[in-house]
Amino acid sequence: MAIEADVLVVGGGLAGLTSALAAARTGADTRLVSYKQSTLRSASGLVDVLGYTPEGDGPLVDPYGAITDLPADHPYRTVGVGGVREAMEFFDEAVPHYRGSHTDRNALVPTHGGTVKPTARYPASVSAGLASEDRDVLLVGFDSLVDFDAPHAAAHLEAAGVPFEVRGVTVRFPGDLRADATVTRYAKPLDTDGDVAVDGEYGEERVGFPAILGDDRPHRVRAALEDRLDADVFEVPMGPPSLPGMRLEDALFDALDEAGVSIETGNPVVDYDGDDRIEQVSVEKHGARIPNTADQYVLATGGLVGKGVESDRERVSEPVFGCHVPHPDDRYDWFETDAFGDHAFARFGVET
Repeated sequence: MAIEADVLVVGGGLAGLTSALAAARTGADTRLVSYKQSTLRSASGLVDVLGYTPEGDGPLVDPYGAITDLPADHPYRTVGVGGVREAMEFFDEAVPHYRGSHTDRNALVPTHGGTVKPTARYPASVSAGLASEDRDVLLVGFDSLVDFDAPHAAAHLEAAGVPFEVRGVTVRFPGDLRADATVTRYAKPLDTDGDVAVDGEYGEERVGFPAILGDDRPHRVRAALEDRLDADVFEVPMGPPSLPGMRLEDALFDALDEAGVSIETGNPVVDYDGDDRIEQVSVEKHGARIPNTADQYVLATGGLVGKGVESDRERVSEPVFGCHVPHPDDRYDWFETDAFGDHAFARFGVET
């Protein structure tokens, strides 16, 4: 017997989670099915609207003001400025602990590489570190965490012309993680042992740490450090795996639970029935194919990174419903020789 719902969302990334939440808030009986781990786990946890133009101009001050100048086939032109604003208002309601909704202007957030990233929404944990402020900053790295070189990041920020003095120091981490020094492993000890060796009168009003300040109780860890240092403490977004990205994923799943969404993870949609419209999909679970039906289906499986689009040497395809994915016939046109060039594969997806 088929599992029934009003709306069935396929995909568990940012688009899938917010689509399911939006459907549930209309009163629809909503079900979400996802297979792979969300790419949010590899993301910075920052939520962008538009930081740079397609030509590379930026960082943009007002992302909304630049939307009308985008190419006609850009997704933002399809939904319009009003649609983008509506989406961000929805996000603000779903994840109230994020900051940035008070203004249309992009915030400038320092990164672990010493660059400054324009973004529309950011976790409260990074808010004290915004590069638009002129208060001096101390960056603190840990001796065993090689992914964040605080003196190097500080030098890059200073070279970028930030309006404050910035320097970096490296300190001992409270615990020996040399056998398993993953970013997520650093966060757990800080939940229970915040004895980071950074005591002293440093003088800076703001102190930034890599974004590993606790897993279960990050706000408590940050508050304890602020009391000890007599300074505003902030997190610097890191590369994957990303604790801010995981926290965002957790917040959205909590919102789905509260909204009554039925969630199934770890099982792929492997087939569907229907000609003019989808009648049902089959979810593979323990070797069996379980039919799922809905009045409406939402495909939100992402692109190449999230495995929502697949490719071989001949073509690019969408694996769930077999939707057409526009792409150049010659696979050598899928990419540019410049690693940071305008790669066609970065835009592969189902047109809407």
